[in-house]
Amino acid sequence: MTSDPIRRRLHLHKKRSEVKQPAGVSLLKPLKGVDPNLISNLETFFTMDYPKYEVLMCVQDQDDPAIDVCKKLLGKYPNVDARLFIGGKKVGINPKINNLMPGYEGAKYGLVWICDSGIRVKADTLTDLTNQMTEKVGLVHGLPYVADRQGFAATLEQVYFGTSHPRSYISANVMGIKCVTGMSCLMRKDVLDQAGGLVAFAQYIAEDYFMAKAIADRGWKFSMATQVALQNSGSYSIGQFQSRLIRWTKLRINMLPGTVLEPVSECFLASLIIGWAAHYVFRWDMMVFFMCHCLAWFIADYVQLTGVQGGPPNFSKLDFAVAWFIRESMAVQIFLSALWDPTISWGTPREPRRCGRTGLFERNEADIDSGLSLRGKAQICGPP
Repeated sequence: MTSDPIRRRLHLHKKRSEVKQPAGVSLLKPLKGVDPNLISNLETFFTMDYPKYEVLMCVQDQDDPAIDVCKKLLGKYPNVDARLFIGGKKVGINPKINNLMPGYEGAKYGLVWICDSGIRVKADTLTDLTNQMTEKVGLVHGLPYVADRQGFAATLEQVYFGTSHPRSYISANVMGIKCVTGMSCLMRKDVLDQAGGLVAFAQYIAEDYFMAKAIADRGWKFSMATQVALQNSGSYSIGQFQSRLIRWTKLRINMLPGTVLEPVSECFLASLIIGWAAHYVFRWDMMVFFMCHCLAWFIADYVQLTGVQGGPPNFSKLDFAVAWFIRESMAVQIFLSALWDPTISWGTPREPRRCGRTGLFERNEADIDSGLSLRGKAQICGPP
């Protein structure tokens, strides 16, 4: 379990001083479609308190409604260095890379920040990221979390990103294991160029993993930002959340053989196994041990959630208990669903593809600019 000493070591939510010599940053923003929160999320990037950055908004389709949102913000903030790229550039099977290519080629600064459309930021977020980009660091990433929103589906998602997900994510980073999510990543452009540029990762679906690997292979260190990568999608439901977790599990199974052991790291199954072991070795009551172990896990998860949140959550302890129980109960079902149907879909149409353990997918002539479906899996560390 993640404790306060680990949280202090990672400096989550610690106030950072202003950058003395700010480096220029090119923000690459992949956009597709709109949701109720898109304009408010995107606007936070126009109001950051940072002296030297550009906003490069990338939209694939000519008729995408996100274009109107971008144009509205460009008109509202004429003094912000921002540009809109429409049409993308087909360089591989990864639709996100295809969308970002024109923006990447037009980036004028030495640091590139790839940040998903559903993320919102604070005024000092970029200051925090660049403060972490020290001399030996080549990549700065943010711990994924979720903004406060209304409804039980939002609570369920917030509980997952405050308990189960950071348990492995933070632990990996504390132990020096390079576990990175592509939701919010600040990287050195010259290092990416040495690896072949953004186009070199268009053949992979888990592009964030392979970009991180390319940077690590060249001797650069990673650092985690003190601020979380705050997801604030305006479209969410329990079904969407469940489908998202199933997709991530599919992505991991083929590339990480150890993924088959993931269910035993979940509370209920782990407590059963440990309870059986305690009964077998010490003749303790198995069910009493199971209940006590689950209670201890539950309390530790709530403590961890408040650490990631930076304070008490905006929902009650009863809401947390219900959401926590449902999330833990879903774990094995999600894993079995991922094993049962290995098809992975991004939007439409559904185009089957095969992949091997490198995460490299076979190509065909089908046009997948508007979506992607894959038969197979690729490695990913953290949410895609």
